[in-house]
Amino acid sequence: MLLLEQIFALISIINLILASVLIFMERRNIAATWAWLIVLLFLPGIGFIFYLILGQRLSKKKLYRLREGEFSHFRAAIDKQKLLLERGELDTNDPAMARHRDMIYMNIVSDGAYYTQDNDVEIFPEGQPLFDAMLEQIEQAKEHVHLLYYIFRNDELGSRLVQLLASKARQGVEVRVLYDAVGSASLPRRFFRPLVAAGGEVISFFPGRIPFLNLRVNFRNHRKLVIIDGKIGYIGGFNVGDEYLGKSKKLGYWRDTHLQIRGKAVYLLQARFFLDWNLSARKRMEESHKYFPEMKESADGVGIQIVSSGPNSEKQQIKHAYLKMIYKARKRIYLQTPYFIPDDSILTALKMAAMSGVDVRVMVPGRPDSKMVYWATHSYLGELLKSGIRCYQYEKGFMHAKTLVVDTQLASVGSANVDIRSFKLNFETNAFLYDSKVAVQLEELFLQDLDECQELTMAAYLNRPIHMRIKESLTRLLSPIL
Repeated sequence: MLLLEQIFALISIINLILASVLIFMERRNIAATWAWLIVLLFLPGIGFIFYLILGQRLSKKKLYRLREGEFSHFRAAIDKQKLLLERGELDTNDPAMARHRDMIYMNIVSDGAYYTQDNDVEIFPEGQPLFDAMLEQIEQAKEHVHLLYYIFRNDELGSRLVQLLASKARQGVEVRVLYDAVGSASLPRRFFRPLVAAGGEVISFFPGRIPFLNLRVNFRNHRKLVIIDGKIGYIGGFNVGDEYLGKSKKLGYWRDTHLQIRGKAVYLLQARFFLDWNLSARKRMEESHKYFPEMKESADGVGIQIVSSGPNSEKQQIKHAYLKMIYKARKRIYLQTPYFIPDDSILTALKMAAMSGVDVRVMVPGRPDSKMVYWATHSYLGELLKSGIRCYQYEKGFMHAKTLVVDTQLASVGSANVDIRSFKLNFETNAFLYDSKVAVQLEELFLQDLDECQELTMAAYLNRPIHMRIKESLTRLLSPIL
């Protein structure tokens, strides 16, 4: 009995010390601080373990180090474009985009997101057509294939892709695969052996130092990028696995959004891969012309900025770009996200837009893949409804698209969810598109998806059962750390 009392006293002291560190030393967001204090208070001992796994912060000391001269041509082009914007001299292919020069400028200042206007874009809302096109283009690759994925599954699609990559490596094509160590934690070590044996390179992002134990559950690389010969790029929400082809018995049909890009925006996807690879690999990639080949100029292409954010920076570049889009809206805001756990800034911006007469519509899954996130999401939908925002729950299968469209002019597609984890804790990349035609296509997809949705009304929300209200309230308290 005395031993138990001593153990409990020790746990209480550890909790007290950790709580003191949280409050006085780490200077976290106040909401996250309170969330962790609740965990420590109600789960003594266990809460401490959760904090070790989920609560650690990442050092901001220049994770991405560029050697002198690296990307110097990009930096010079960015400085020149910034100067043109300051002078009001940057022309846009689409005249309607001229009023959005302030957003282009903001993304350049916050993330060095060079604005390209010579891009062709194809939208993929389903997995099978996406991977058919991607695998065909990988088959035709001559120089290199670079892949970065959060989740890589050991299943039919994953194995098919690895076998194709191994075949290309044997042909002399440079093949590099970067996968997240936590997102792809279920992969057996043998999975990539055929590719490595063929001469390909495979590394994991932020692996655990202890085998089978990774304490960095946060700070994951959630990006989904493919670059083929430096000329074709893919970005969006699809990972690699059979479930993304709609073959999951639990989730069924998989609705997502991915882009195929041809044009100079691919340079920026390549640069992003370059930085992430060199952060993770012992052998650095060296900048070379073959990774950034010459491309024909186009006067009628799609305007794109590639914006990245992550825990290595306090700027929250993608969130700020979302906010800029929302505040610029005059007519419509269509938002799709599988996880909706916004901070106050996003929540306030959406409510203000609705109260200003903007048609704001938010679509989330009706079939959850995470119960706690689903309950937390539901708690925020009630606030939106009170402000006149229309909320929809996608019922056909699982809706995983991360898409924001504003006024049939601006759009964003990428890996970032509208939640605190994507904005602050994970490494994310989105394409911001300045083109009326592409925005129309994305709006039409949203409107088509409404046919597969159940609209959540205020009456239905107020009549939800008491157990649902309790779950919402509890998960809402923990939302800053979900």
